[in-house]
Amino acid sequence: MSDSDASDYELEREANIARNREILAQLDMDMPTIPIPIKRKEAPSTKAKPIQPSKKAKREKTTPVAPTRQSARLRKTVADPNESPSKKRKREQEEERQRKTEEEERLEAEERAREAKRPRHQDLDLPILIQDMDVDEIPSLRTTLEAVTQEKYPKRTAEKEAFVFNEDDKKEEAIISELKEKFQCLKVVSRAKVTQDRIYSAAYHPEPTKDLIFFGDKHGQLGIWDARAASDEAADEDGDVTASDDREGGRYWRLQVHWPATSKSSISTVKLDPVNAHSVYTSAYDCTIRSLSFESGISREIYSTEDALISSIDLPPDGNEMWISDALGGLTHLDLREEKSKARWYQVSDQKVGSVSVNPTNPHYLVTASNSRALRIWDARRLENIAVQSAPSSSRHDRDQPFEFENSVVEEYIASPKGKAVMRAEWKHNKSVSSAYWDARGRSVVSTSYDDNIRLWEFNSSVLGRDSVFPSSRPFKQIRHNCQTGKWLTILKAQWTPNPDTYPHFTIGNMEHSLDIFSCKGDLLARLSDRQRITAVQAVTCSHPSVVERAASGNASGRCILWAPPGE
Repeated sequence: MSDSDASDYELEREANIARNREILAQLDMDMPTIPIPIKRKEAPSTKAKPIQPSKKAKREKTTPVAPTRQSARLRKTVADPNESPSKKRKREQEEERQRKTEEEERLEAEERAREAKRPRHQDLDLPILIQDMDVDEIPSLRTTLEAVTQEKYPKRTAEKEAFVFNEDDKKEEAIISELKEKFQCLKVVSRAKVTQDRIYSAAYHPEPTKDLIFFGDKHGQLGIWDARAASDEAADEDGDVTASDDREGGRYWRLQVHWPATSKSSISTVKLDPVNAHSVYTSAYDCTIRSLSFESGISREIYSTEDALISSIDLPPDGNEMWISDALGGLTHLDLREEKSKARWYQVSDQKVGSVSVNPTNPHYLVTASNSRALRIWDARRLENIAVQSAPSSSRHDRDQPFEFENSVVEEYIASPKGKAVMRAEWKHNKSVSSAYWDARGRSVVSTSYDDNIRLWEFNSSVLGRDSVFPSSRPFKQIRHNCQTGKWLTILKAQWTPNPDTYPHFTIGNMEHSLDIFSCKGDLLARLSDRQRITAVQAVTCSHPSVVERAASGNASGRCILWAPPGE
């Protein structure tokens, strides 16, 4: 295009613009300078939306900082060359006092920093436990906890012969079919980010009219979730109320029960008091066990050890005793009515014992799962018959620690005539055994293992009533199940329903983001999932002790799910 053509084009373009302005002026309109965008309706997202937390409080790191050290050369004041000897002496004394003061302050700050990293052994009340949240939350928490103390909820056990059928009995098939229909109707009815870190353990309160669930996390935090409680509507930064599908359900409170708030305080087990469910026990990697009373709101230490990381705890229905497993391969028997110094520690494995479970109908039977690949059933009556040696004055027992029986002592006792039946059964897995638990009848055992198998055992009453080694310890059922959780997920553990009124079944997380429910015979009753709302592994599970159609699960980010029939 030539210069003359370009100038003609520009002249014509300016003329057209002028005409358009005149037309718009006649119509009393301004010429638009910015094109109006056309709104297009966005396609619905198929990806699960994260829960919008209603609470923005974050755990604060309150480790004291030691004062910065300064060299002696910089601390010294510039000396006056004409100062008198008396002034020089006074100046040097002042510098020495300042140096000592700074050194004392530094040592005090370092000691406070060390103290802040140690476990807390004193009694703790709610204002201390809930310090990371608004103090206005304390009255609502007290009201929720006190509400479940109006009645007693003792741990119920099933009859030993409950749900035992003949092979040709059609009644069992009908019960399983009915359970399948019930469980397959369960949906996500509530979800919330109950704890700030990975869920490690959970327990469901037996109060039948509530869904009160306790979750322990990786950093020693106990989350208490009233999953069906009315929650305040959360508004975003623009003041708009969040859509109901994305809003958190129920109300929750976070209590820093174990300290420090690091992975050294992961809550390995949460257990409700089997006598009345008016308190909750928590064990943690900080080597302590604590009890939180719902009536007083006080958390007190039940037990502590110096060097044994506590992996799990369990209590018989009478609530007078506690069995504790640890990473040193030990079992500790603690009578809650006696001094802690009366406890006994038995090393029953040369590797970590990951879980211990007390038989609810025969409390002298314990089942343990170990990294040594062995599942073992113990007779605690015979285990406690090991003779206590007189302890020297320097022993751990005199330092408020339990009597110790090392692995060699236990093995020697098992090989003796007295200890012949102390270990009733043993089964070697192909890899480490993650967990093993008794059902509510005290007849069935389920184990999970890193060899990607769930195994089931069933013992009849005649076998359990014998005073000898069980004739067979071979599992009657093996179910293939991916248990390769890796480093960032909590280990999958099959958990029996504690409800004695229903056919025995257990829940376990699935690496495909579902919650699986199996019967005590190994039948898959349901595989619960919601691709629109769940995109994480539901590693930790539990179920309601009184209501059949209730289950809860938690994942690695602290988000928890309540599964129940929709519309209830």
